[in-house]
Amino acid sequence: MRARKIVTAVAAGATLMTGMAVTGQASADAADLAGAAGTFHRQTLTWHGCRTGPDDETGEKLDAAGAQCAEVTVPLDYRDPRGRTISVAISRIRATDPARRRGALLINPGGPGGSGVPQVLLAGYMPAVAARYDLIGMDPRFVGRNRQIRCRWTTDTPTRSAGPTRRTFDESVTLMKELADGCAQGDRDLLPHATTRNTARDMDVVREVLGEPKLSYLGYSYGTYLGAVYTQMFGARADRIVLDSAVGPDVYGPDLLSENGPAIAAALRNWASWAAARDTEYGLGTTEAEVLATVERVNQAATRRPLRVGPYRLGFQHVPYLLFVRLYDDRPEAYAGLAAEVRVLADAARGRTVTVPASLKETLDGLFTGSGSAEDRAGTPIICADKPATRDPQSYFRDIQAHRADEPLFGPMTRNVSPCSFWPTAPVEAPTTIGNDVPLLVVGATGDPVTPYPGQRAMHRALTGSRMVTLRGAYRHGAYLAAGDTCVDATVNRYLVDGVLPGGDTVCDRDGAPGGRR
Repeated sequence: MRARKIVTAVAAGATLMTGMAVTGQASADAADLAGAAGTFHRQTLTWHGCRTGPDDETGEKLDAAGAQCAEVTVPLDYRDPRGRTISVAISRIRATDPARRRGALLINPGGPGGSGVPQVLLAGYMPAVAARYDLIGMDPRFVGRNRQIRCRWTTDTPTRSAGPTRRTFDESVTLMKELADGCAQGDRDLLPHATTRNTARDMDVVREVLGEPKLSYLGYSYGTYLGAVYTQMFGARADRIVLDSAVGPDVYGPDLLSENGPAIAAALRNWASWAAARDTEYGLGTTEAEVLATVERVNQAATRRPLRVGPYRLGFQHVPYLLFVRLYDDRPEAYAGLAAEVRVLADAARGRTVTVPASLKETLDGLFTGSGSAEDRAGTPIICADKPATRDPQSYFRDIQAHRADEPLFGPMTRNVSPCSFWPTAPVEAPTTIGNDVPLLVVGATGDPVTPYPGQRAMHRALTGSRMVTLRGAYRHGAYLAAGDTCVDATVNRYLVDGVLPGGDTVCDRDGAPGGRR
């Protein structure tokens, strides 16, 4: 799941071991580097400017913020640490109060496939934290500035609706086979090593190279799963850990969106109520039901014949996805953007000539040409390497049919088959079983459409040493820094700066006032 929108909003996706006890797993993974620790743990970093060329706007911002960048060498395959190596890009902004510096805080934005290097730019939004920590960004292996896996896709994402019939489902099966084959023809030899467990191992090499006895961590969305895996493998080396918008540990994998339909529909209803109160501006309907009926007319029209939106033809495959990615954020400006875009789609559904809204152009370019950020292209190999998918497409069609009545709009998208069902390589390790007592903080919103609240609660239960801060009444993905909620921000800052976990699970109301404890 991608949390890039969170950070964008505030700053401008065979070692057969599963979840052992914390100390046992840490020892086992330390043993993976036996005989080669000196090569990786004692390497000397060469820090340099972050800008890679005249078109590197992110690097320019990093340099202007005083960041430094470097590359860390890690094994491609931790089972063979003397074999082939790769590098992972990192960034650093030093603590602004060196006398009170606590250590290093690594930040991951999610995905999988999200670039971590730019996340140090959050320093300006968390000054008290930035005073105490060196902020560290790390591009996970094969992501961002690192050597990327070539998957030969002409789209940014495999997320599509399977549509209304067996024929339209079969069309999506054909597409997923083509996408998987595109990865097989690219860098097949890299695919088995694009795992979350290997990224967690890379994180621990980074910790060691930085000279830190422990590592603090802030992870959003998929980054919460990565953080949980790190605590499972290297719990004795985990300092202060914050997991925002947690992925359900048992749901993570090729079917990670399969339970999202009800949460997305609830977020859509919340937006529809907002839009109905502004019918004079957007003309989508005067009630929630009328606005939802407008959305349904758009979807039905796209099912009959693709909608003409500028040079693009939007079909039933695309409409649910476009709604979903616009529901990450429940702030008024985000809702206004979605309302304006639905207005355009409603006009196109009536056969009117429309142009592509500027707010939608980048998404459509990526969807139809693959010219976007490539986070999903980088993330799909990670998901497929982490956990096997069923190889029977028929099981997905049966699941869609079983939920078509109660999830008519989003179920055919969230329950659809993925490229992992046709992946050319099998996972070389068993999935990590999350379950440990490392003290940490889980943060989330009750109406999160991307990582639904029941899954967040499941992560909290699996991490028995955790406390949870809930942003009640929010339909958004990402609560800390991104929601503008003083209650959530203060609770997280107090933990990161002072090490104080709440005495119990805490609820913050959407307006920023504490809602009490559970």
